[in-house]
Amino acid sequence: MCRLFAITSKDPLSPMTAINALDVMREGHDGSGVGLFLRDLGGPFEEMKDAPILSGIFTDDGLKRLDIFMMDMGFMTKYKLSIKVPKDPPKGVPKRDIYLIRAYEYPEEWDGWTDEERYARLLEIRLTLRDMGQEKNDMIVFSFWPDVIMLKEIGDPLSVANHLKLERNELKARIIMAQGRQNTNYAINLYACHPFFLEGFSTMTNGENTAFIPIKEYLSSRGFQGYQGYQSDSEVFTHILHYTLKTLGLDLESYKHVITPLQDKALEEHPDGQFLKSLKHTCRRLIIDGPNCVIGSMSDHRLFMVQDRKKLRPGVVGGKPGVFAFSSEICGLDSAIPDRDKSKDFQPMHLDTAIVESDRQEVKICRQTDRLPLQL
Repeated sequence: MCRLFAITSKDPLSPMTAINALDVMREGHDGSGVGLFLRDLGGPFEEMKDAPILSGIFTDDGLKRLDIFMMDMGFMTKYKLSIKVPKDPPKGVPKRDIYLIRAYEYPEEWDGWTDEERYARLLEIRLTLRDMGQEKNDMIVFSFWPDVIMLKEIGDPLSVANHLKLERNELKARIIMAQGRQNTNYAINLYACHPFFLEGFSTMTNGENTAFIPIKEYLSSRGFQGYQGYQSDSEVFTHILHYTLKTLGLDLESYKHVITPLQDKALEEHPDGQFLKSLKHTCRRLIIDGPNCVIGSMSDHRLFMVQDRKKLRPGVVGGKPGVFAFSSEICGLDSAIPDRDKSKDFQPMHLDTAIVESDRQEVKICRQTDRLPLQL
């Protein structure tokens, strides 16, 4: 099993808040890797919310290739954080040249483009850079999106964090998602490390998605360029979320109905039963098979947790007005928010979607037996 931790706060926090929470849950991960997703950024990125930010790992030659490519595209650097590390990394951490986080000015020719046009082009560029990096093994590109930073590395989370000196003002954020990895593959590929991200949506999962192949095949057939990669069976959770909201036009409360629909008898009694029957039939190839605990972040800064029907992966949410966290274990919550009212901690069951809205005032519980917030 892996261990997951996510926090949403009205005030920007250091990534070390999440790393320390993972560290107290270290019996649940083997130290083979860590992934970080930062959104609603503080520090110097606070003043450039619309600027696309490129996050990745580069060799010296790869960085030169990146610079040429981006200049040819018309991108100019607005702000950059280049993390150059000691020559001798901690045990288990690969030797790297540069961890790069760089914010860009949009090309002048993009002036007048709609957000949708810009976002589609940013996705295309990220995928192109990923292909370029895999061709020569000189770039690993995690994200290219406004107000988002992603960092991933092989090794023990705390050792990696200290190695990269993540306790720095430039990396503070109001939403942080972190995964301590349990390696289930022979070779570790950083593109298989959670969290995953696609056009404003991010998820991470503790579990095993045995329905991965039919889901991957269905998504890959939709004709959308972002539905690719799949180095991990958990990446489809991000893509199903994207598909549910962007293609189907539904809201977060419907996500659970897509991945784990109600049984037919329960649908007969549901106030939106006719619609949900149709949704179940249409999206039957997106139904997951667990066990899985999924934590996700939305482009509107909502944070959520869902469980599948097997409910065999731990998950708990708790906090106080202004700051809430989702964690694989209660000790992770204790590390990050020790002064919360612990009697209000909530462990979502298989029908629940636990949501913290962008105002960070409370935990909202939506059950699949409830009426959907839609005009059906």
